[in-house]
Amino acid sequence: MIRKIEDRDIDAILAIQSLCPEIAQWTVWDYARVARGEMTGWVADDGIVVGFLIARRIVRDIEILNFAVGPDLRKRGIGTALLREVFVWGKTFGAENALLEVRASNLAALHFYEQHGFRTSGRRKQYYSAPTEDALELAATLK
Repeated sequence: MIRKIEDRDIDAILAIQSLCPEIAQWTVWDYARVARGEMTGWVADDGIVVGFLIARRIVRDIEILNFAVGPDLRKRGIGTALLREVFVWGKTFGAENALLEVRASNLAALHFYEQHGFRTSGRRKQYYSAPTEDALELAATLK
């Protein structure tokens, strides 16, 4: 089941995040802002939270800010379901594109995004730290 993030989900989201060093490492405060509605976010809830996606609206685009599925639960359609939900949300306000950044070395994520219509649109040199690494900017057209 995909549903909006609530305060009660924050500990589970942090637990998933701790298993995924390749994603943005947010704080409790950041996720509390999502639960308050300052950004939009969803969880995949299978009795427990198994994945999450955070996004925001930028005029007529969607920016995906943070996104992860527990490592031992990947390749089961959870990430696709979360991504589908953000696309549906974007269409409600006429979003034209979905945008995100990903570590250049995160080949599994790059492959996942390619399968969902994302293409490289730019590069941010030394964007990430711990370790320092370039970010690839990806974009997908919403249909």
